[in-house]
Amino acid sequence: MPQVRIFKDVNKNYADLLKPLFEPYACAAGTSVIQQDAPEDYIYLVLEGKAEVSFKPYDGIPITISHVGKDGLFGWSALVGSKTYTSSVRAIESLETIRIGGSELRKLCIEHPDAGKDILESLATAVSSRWKNAHKQVKSILASGLKN
Repeated sequence: MPQVRIFKDVNKNYADLLKPLFEPYACAAGTSVIQQDAPEDYIYLVLEGKAEVSFKPYDGIPITISHVGKDGLFGWSALVGSKTYTSSVRAIESLETIRIGGSELRKLCIEHPDAGKDILESLATAVSSRWKNAHKQVKSILASGLKN
């Protein structure tokens, strides 16, 4: 696993538990990586490139929620136990990522609670950086996903 900024403060032993769960994923600009309402599978950590996250209300046109670049992540609904993705993600530059299955990450967090706490803290910090004052809320959502 390449050095990922999101996990820079995670205990080395916990990071070692994560390494075998990651796989590389790359795609060209314009590729649809995640479709809103598709079954959730992976959480993606961006190593290079940029992606656009959008949400389509049932009665409107898609709205760009954010852009995710190097050291960012997307697809985190896969961790919270949602059955489908809540937004779409499209590569707006060539993307180089590593990804981890949401169910595999949930299992690791349950089997290794101390590691899970450390890992969830890092993920919550990364996700909440997109929204002012959202860290506690995101951490709570991620933790409740482990109980589902």
